[in-house]
Amino acid sequence: MTTPRLLAVEPLTRAAFLPFGEVIETEGRASYPINGGTTDRFHDLAPVDVQASSGHALINIFRARPVVEPVTIRLLERHPLGSQAFVPLSGRPYLVVVAAPGDPLDPQTMRAFLASARQGVSYSRGTWHHPLLALDAESDFLVIDRGGPGANCDEVHLPDEAIRQLAPR
Repeated sequence: MTTPRLLAVEPLTRAAFLPFGEVIETEGRASYPINGGTTDRFHDLAPVDVQASSGHALINIFRARPVVEPVTIRLLERHPLGSQAFVPLSGRPYLVVVAAPGDPLDPQTMRAFLASARQGVSYSRGTWHHPLLALDAESDFLVIDRGGPGANCDEVHLPDEAIRQLAPR
């Protein structure tokens, strides 16, 4: 087995993440008052794409155990029938690893991001991504994804030459 190459971890920004989906955050987003002025609404922060093959939206909570660093990326998955959104609930940063949609997976397009505790992500349909990568402590995430008929999760185990290790934070 070869030694994994390092994959740099970038700050999560809307511009950098756009090829893979949307960053869910209020920073820099317009809002308007509702409920008699007691609440600000940040509207339409990310699309929910779940209708393919008679799908429906699901709201879940995932509890992720923290990863042991250094993190080695050996597997990616994608959801060909719908988007998948993750919003952190535990007030902790987490890691996001993605690769461009496509068949087959192109490991050369892999990128890693450090998401703040105030940023969620919504993976576009077909975007390759690593399962949750919680840092430091067990963390909960609100997850909005697709339920319904059809196979909606493809997993790929990376060949040795494509395995990456995340650069230290």
